[in-house]
Amino acid sequence: MTEQQKPIRILALESSCDETAAAVVEDGRRILSNVVFSQIDLHALYGGVVPEIASRAHVEACDRVVDQALQRSGLSFDQIDALAVTYGPGLVGALLTGVSCMKGLSYALRKPLIPVNHIEGHICANYLTSPELEPPFLCLVVSGGHSHLVQVPDWAAYTLLGQTQDDAAGEAFDKAARVLGLPYPGGPRIDALAEEGDPAFLKLPEPKVEGRYDYSFSGVKTAFLNAVNRLEMTGQPLPKADLAASFRHAVVEQLVSKAMLAAAETGARRIALAGGVSANRELRRRMTEACEAAGLPLYLPRLELCGDNGAMIGSAAYWRFLRGETAPLTLNAVPGLRLV
Repeated sequence: MTEQQKPIRILALESSCDETAAAVVEDGRRILSNVVFSQIDLHALYGGVVPEIASRAHVEACDRVVDQALQRSGLSFDQIDALAVTYGPGLVGALLTGVSCMKGLSYALRKPLIPVNHIEGHICANYLTSPELEPPFLCLVVSGGHSHLVQVPDWAAYTLLGQTQDDAAGEAFDKAARVLGLPYPGGPRIDALAEEGDPAFLKLPEPKVEGRYDYSFSGVKTAFLNAVNRLEMTGQPLPKADLAASFRHAVVEQLVSKAMLAAAETGARRIALAGGVSANRELRRRMTEACEAAGLPLYLPRLELCGDNGAMIGSAAYWRFLRGETAPLTLNAVPGLRLV
């Protein structure tokens, strides 16, 4: 990547699920501002994200977070070189809100608009945390909706090695949390509770999948539900911490083992984590240990960059902008958008 004489500053918006987030990023590496409006309190009553409520909340928050991101960056619109927005994958209504907002801004300001894949954004969060990171590397992307093993051979280039065949890891954590009666959001709750438990309390099955680097969490989730039901039938208080630790161990074991197998067989020289579940304490510990044993450097996004945020979209947009990849004003949301 050639040196840029003039910094390129991108104002980015993310609205794929239940966070409305905007940021200003310089040269794909430096965060000038990063504003996140979370909808957790709105959805907690329902135990999960309600798409209609999410869409309405985005409508109310988009202008506000964009204004705050610009103000906190200390820049004016005149000093912004391009705009960026997540156009998929995600909830269609949520995506449409963000896309419409940034298309309008692009038209009014006469500035180019860069469409960004949400999953690519998660991967690029590592460029913000670790300025020295460059392709090629292997990335494990784990979130509420995605579990992917991705090769990153070059800037803005991706090869899918493996993915979940059913539930995503984050989705499995959320469902296990509901089984234990933990409030939304379940993933962080089960992670915190698991710190107090014994991971050897419950042995869960190892799934069999056809793809060498593919994942499957549905069977583990079902076995966990059945085990909890059997324990409840005894009338004794549930050992929730032990159950949480056992479930977390089973999910993390699968994530780490497949990632390290792919790294060994593809000759990866460095590994990165990405996505909301990359904040999971056990996953970070186990991946650190496995990479140290294999002599491979591991890159972890800062905790505030693990979840959905605008800065990761601004970073991903920068590499696309350098390739001249901008969107027309006919850009539409693509809820089922694939990375590869």
